[in-house]
Amino acid sequence: MENLYDVLVIGGGMIGSAVARELSRYDLRIGVLEKNLDVCYETSGRNSAVVHGGFAYDTGSLKARLCVEGNRMMGDLAKELDFPFLRCGKVLVGNTKEDMETLKRTMEQGEANGAVGLELIDEERLHELVPAVVGKFAMFSSRSGILDPFQYTIALAENACENGVEYFFDSEVTGIGRDEEGNYHLATTQGEFACRWVVNAAGLGCKTISDMLGIEGYRVIGSKGDYIILDKRTGPLLPMPVYPVPSNTYMGIHVTNTIDGNVTIGPNADMVSDFRYYGVPQENMDYLAESASQLWPHIHKADYIRNYSGILPKWVDEQGVIQDFKIEIRDELAPRAVNLVGIESPGLTAAVPIARYAIEQMKEREELRENPAFNPCRKGIVRFESLSTEEQEKLIRENPDYGEVICRCEKVTRAELLQAIHNPLGVSTLVGIKYRTRSMMGRCQGGYCQMRLEQMIEEELGKKETEILYARQGSQVFFGKVREEA
Repeated sequence: MENLYDVLVIGGGMIGSAVARELSRYDLRIGVLEKNLDVCYETSGRNSAVVHGGFAYDTGSLKARLCVEGNRMMGDLAKELDFPFLRCGKVLVGNTKEDMETLKRTMEQGEANGAVGLELIDEERLHELVPAVVGKFAMFSSRSGILDPFQYTIALAENACENGVEYFFDSEVTGIGRDEEGNYHLATTQGEFACRWVVNAAGLGCKTISDMLGIEGYRVIGSKGDYIILDKRTGPLLPMPVYPVPSNTYMGIHVTNTIDGNVTIGPNADMVSDFRYYGVPQENMDYLAESASQLWPHIHKADYIRNYSGILPKWVDEQGVIQDFKIEIRDELAPRAVNLVGIESPGLTAAVPIARYAIEQMKEREELRENPAFNPCRKGIVRFESLSTEEQEKLIRENPDYGEVICRCEKVTRAELLQAIHNPLGVSTLVGIKYRTRSMMGRCQGGYCQMRLEQMIEEELGKKETEILYARQGSQVFFGKVREEA
């Protein structure tokens, strides 16, 4: 069959792109089918952006094992793929005797999981680490950190693309069948694709795809978490994420510093069946602020610049108990199909180990030849604002477009935006450019730069103004001219 892929990955988010990138180490024809117009519009880009230490998961679980492994390799991955990562540490703050007992159990579990850099600290040490926090003691995880989930997902996808993986956006899988030769035929909104192997990395759609494969019976619920983003002027007050003492199933509403200097508040955890609604009600914002202020009393409405929410796909049993990651091949039901179900937190930390674990199962059934041309390294867009004055002046001399600032809040230059517009994946939405450069992410949330960015996309890609999309199909920025020129 002429158009037969060796592997098609369903889902181009963080997990799907990690799988695609790791598969590109082998001599395979690989495609990724993504229903959205970019790789990080759902869970991959809607989370706390924390690299976890591995202490919060049941000993012996895949979540624990792969989280610890992912934490360990994150620094090397950041260097290879050129995305921002900071190993700033994290504290779990307590006040009562019961809190102390919980933290001791958490620390014991972490050590059994192989997590390192854990210690119980007193009030004095806690306030040396985070002066603005409220608490009597804490567990300090020195190996925890933060990253930019957009940049991480994009880096995985771009590296996969540079190593020969084909990405197909706006391609939602609507049906799966098999022919007499055992090859899979995937019907999508953009036509039919065929492959020998299929990987279900559909995230929130994992149950739907699992059912299509004939692997039925999984119950997947959504845990919706809302967040508030605070202005960068609050950033110096929070050098690391601050968490309350965790419960058995929920890490609690926490306060997190971001890689770019903002602070996020959240999330709560509402069980939902609608996986498409991302609104944040006012009462939820009020609850987040009130709860988080007990840990970090520096939350003021004057500093709110945006809110957002994310939904985690949780696999639960009949009693509603959250289960471990499921990464399987069911030869009797769907041979040559890798099924990933319930990949939630710590999926960000564990993304590459998850991918490698899935591929090891493939290799137990088929020999994979190495790709001698595989290049693990990818170069991202240089962040002009982060450079020294001397480096900035040098870049401007080499390319005057670095001297024109388009986004004033985040100081994003024309040169950076041009690189983002001509990205390897061919993404052309406003939000796609935003995620690659941080334009429209500052205090004014695009009030100054959005229309200039829209005009650049028109000019660079030869699009009409009515063709420019904000994020998804149907999200046109313009529907026509208010008046025609004379």
